[in-house]
Amino acid sequence: MAWLWNNLDLVLGLTLDHIRLSAIPILLGFAASLPLGWAATRVRWLRGILLTVFNVVYTIPALALFVVLPGLLGTKVLDEINVLVAMTLYATAMMLRGTLDAFGSVSPDVLQSATAQGYSSTSRFWTVQLPLAGPVLLANLRVVSVSTVSLLSVAALVGSGGLGRLFTAGYARSFIDEIVVGIVFIMLLALAFDALLVLAGRVLLPWSARAKAPTRIPFMKGGAA
Repeated sequence: MAWLWNNLDLVLGLTLDHIRLSAIPILLGFAASLPLGWAATRVRWLRGILLTVFNVVYTIPALALFVVLPGLLGTKVLDEINVLVAMTLYATAMMLRGTLDAFGSVSPDVLQSATAQGYSSTSRFWTVQLPLAGPVLLANLRVVSVSTVSLLSVAALVGSGGLGRLFTAGYARSFIDEIVVGIVFIMLLALAFDALLVLAGRVLLPWSARAKAPTRIPFMKGGAA
């Protein structure tokens, strides 16, 4: 505890870096998985291709990806953009299968009813399909967020990684207190991300806790084309 209090500014600064470097890939991965998942549910052959490609991406070791990306992006090895791109690819790969499951969980009868009521393909997605898939999407997003917060620490080996720098510095000096502080703060940060998503789910998806079947979710007004 003495080391933590003496270096509190350092730890808080690294924590803020960790939050930023985690939040951006999580949001981008979620945003990318939505159109990809939606397209894969409409074009069946695309599902297998997307899953194969992103499964391969996810099997690439993080450190190897950090080293390869500069050659592909034309950046320097220590540039932060390499970490953001790599973590976004991992987040998308983790989120994609969950997105497919989420959209697949929506009853076809509900979608047909929406179409019969005059909803266009776009309005049906935003006002019917996406809200009904929301609970499953949120559950997968929580897994992705915790995984991203944890995996980001590896980026410390290429000069980034937020709290992961406490691991490398502590290991270099054989100072266990610094490593323990890094572990504890990453765990607390992962729990904070998860709690924030749970709270967001209660606000944005109030029906998810009480709905027993998708058909009980009413269509939003004004969504018909």
